Amino acid sequence: MKIKSVEAFLLSYPFRDPVKLEYFGGTRQILKRDAMLIRVRSEDGTTGYGPGAASEHWRKRINEEIAPFLYGRVAIEPDALRVQFQKTEPDAELWKIYCCVEVALYDLAGKRKGIPVSEFLGGRVRDRIRVYGSSGMYMPPEGYAREAALAQKLGFPAYKMRPALGPDGDIRSVELMREATGISFEIMVDAHTWWRMGDRSYSLDTVEQVAREMAKFDITWLEEPILPDNHDGYRKLKELDIVPLASGEHEPDEQGFADLLAGCVDYLQMDVVCQGGYSLARRLFAELQTQELRFAFHSWGTSLELAAAAQIGICWPDNVVEWLEYPCYSTPEHQFMYEWPLATDICKTQFEIVNGEMVVPNGPGLGVEVDESVIERYPWIPGPWSFFTLISPNETFAVISDHSVKWTGKA
Repeated sequence: MKIKSVEAFLLSYPFRDPVKLEYFGGTRQILKRDAMLIRVRSEDGTTGYGPGAASEHWRKRINEEIAPFLYGRVAIEPDALRVQFQKTEPDAELWKIYCCVEVALYDLAGKRKGIPVSEFLGGRVRDRIRVYGSSGMYMPPEGYAREAALAQKLGFPAYKMRPALGPDGDIRSVELMREATGISFEIMVDAHTWWRMGDRSYSLDTVEQVAREMAKFDITWLEEPILPDNHDGYRKLKELDIVPLASGEHEPDEQGFADLLAGCVDYLQMDVVCQGGYSLARRLFAELQTQELRFAFHSWGTSLELAAAAQIGICWPDNVVEWLEYPCYSTPEHQFMYEWPLATDICKTQFEIVNGEMVVPNGPGLGVEVDESVIERYPWIPGPWSFFTLISPNETFAVISDHSVKWTGKA
């Protein structure tokens, strides 16, 4: 059966009042949260869905370059289509975008054959994947402790937060989280703000000192404590063996990942949506297994992104692919960082978490039913979704949804 249409829909959820977060380096303002829904249809009406990076530039390249290539081609073998597309010699960015669209092609092919996407990716070796609750951003230490305890109550075995209070405040936050959750609960610290503070960014000496203090509370990893492209700095920090290190969501290409694996981190991270899709993930997992390192998905979006990542994650044992990031947003019942109903509304059913693991659907394709009403309910709002305003120098930077980009530039 041939492909009839390929469409990319941009979606937005605007906050009634912008979320304003004060931190050590300045202020972060969040105006909205965005998402992309990719839809591929075959001639018989079978539909495949996938998530994408929510940018107008991506939508343009999908509509003008990828869609024309896919029209009229047989939809049943995504691997064969990828080989054919590669022969067109796409640029590096277009290749990453295609690998994102490919998730929808796998969903379509799985539905046509009546099998899960995991069967195309080597076959599942398990039916569940360990998840950690991910939320906390730029709040008082007591706020992080409250969220960590809530994540624990909801059945998560771990919680990840984003410190930004200055060295003493960051250490205090970890201390209170440990007091609130006990020693058996795992804590991850995502320190990407430490290098986003302009002149107030932490020096390498400060990073080392804070890491030593946090290590006393047995954190699972310290994520991106220095600039992501400073691989030499990561090697030096790892040689000190203070605390496990994690990085990867800002790597621009496969060469960057390969260098990161050469003695820089204990946990490699990657976002399936914007960094190379299933094809790159499969190559990285094989290398991780060889080096006896661990992998943790970066997933900071919708339930559809969770489904996409989980389908390939369960094709590898948990000593290779250990963690799936599970974003936690506010609901009427539970208060986290902020609300984002689009994240769950995009799928008609939600995932079951049992003993700290997400049960991965085994139905055809990605195993989830997409609710297309989100296309009308959450119309696109152009522009960046978030801004950092620094104290020193006095500058404002905009942020888009592609996690492999450190900054999008001055506003």
